[in-house]
Amino acid sequence: MLDPNLTIEERITELIQDEVDQADRRPASAMANLEAFCLALVEPFSTTVNFSGGVTQRCWTVTRPNGDYRVVYMPLAGYFALCVESEIGPLDIGVHGPAFGCFCSV
Repeated sequence: MLDPNLTIEERITELIQDEVDQADRRPASAMANLEAFCLALVEPFSTTVNFSGGVTQRCWTVTRPNGDYRVVYMPLAGYFALCVESEIGPLDIGVHGPAFGCFCSV
C-alpha cells in the first residue's frame, strides 16, 4: 500500500517501481521492452494534456517521448495514459492502464 504522505511525484514513482518489479521478464522480447521502458522514464513533471472536446487536465509526464508518443499519469483517474505529441501539446488517445502497458502499445 502506498504511503498517504507521499508527494504526487513520489506516488507515481512508487507505482511505476511496483510495475517494474512485477513485470514478466520472459520471453527475451519482454525483457527488451522493459529495458526500453526503464530507459525512457523521467522524473515525473506536470503536463497539461488535451482531451477530445477541448478539455484539458493537469497530468504528469513519466516517459520522454518515444517517437511521437509519451506516457502520462492521470491523477484524477488514478492510472496512466498514452498520449500522442501534437501542435497543441500531448493529446490523450484513449490507451489507459498500467504505465508499462501503455508504453508497449506503440
